[in-house]
Amino acid sequence: MNARASGHCGRRAFAMQRGARGVSLIEMILVVVLIAIASLLATAAMNGGLKGMQLRSAAKEIAAQLRFTRTRAIASGQTQRFVIDPATRAWTAAAGRHGTVPEPLSVSFTGARQVQPRPGQGAILFFADGASTGGRIRLGRDTAAWNVDVAWLTGEVRLARGGDAP
Repeated sequence: MNARASGHCGRRAFAMQRGARGVSLIEMILVVVLIAIASLLATAAMNGGLKGMQLRSAAKEIAAQLRFTRTRAIASGQTQRFVIDPATRAWTAAAGRHGTVPEPLSVSFTGARQVQPRPGQGAILFFADGASTGGRIRLGRDTAAWNVDVAWLTGEVRLARGGDAP
C-alpha cells in the first residue's frame, strides 16, 4: 500500500467518524433521570406508597435514637434515658437530642412503669453495661405498624413490621 492510498483511507475513516452520531450528555442525563424516577415510583409502590415510607422512616429514626442513647450510656459509663410522650408524639434522647413523630402517625409505648417521668410518658433507661429497662414503641398508620423493641437484658434495639395498628 503506498502513502497516497493510506492517506485516502485515513481521510475516509475520519469522515465516517465525524458523520457518526453519538449520544449527547443531555440525552444520557435524561435517561438517568427517567430511570431514577421509575425506580422511585417502583420503590414507593412496593413499600406501601409515601404513607408507608413516612411510617418506616419515623420508626427508623426512633430506633437510631435509641441506639445512640444506648451507645452514649456505654461510652460515658452513666445511665442514659430515652423519653417518649405518645400524646404529643415528642421524644428526647441522650445529649439533648429531641424530635417529634409526624402528625398522622399514632404512637404507643409499653414499658416499665417505674421509670416513667410523668403519667402518660414512657421512658427507657440504658445502663453503662448496655442493658436497659426495655420496652416497645409502636408507630402506626391506618392498618400498618412498625414496632421498635428494646430488649431489657441486652439493650438491643430491633425494628420489625407490626400487625394491625391499634
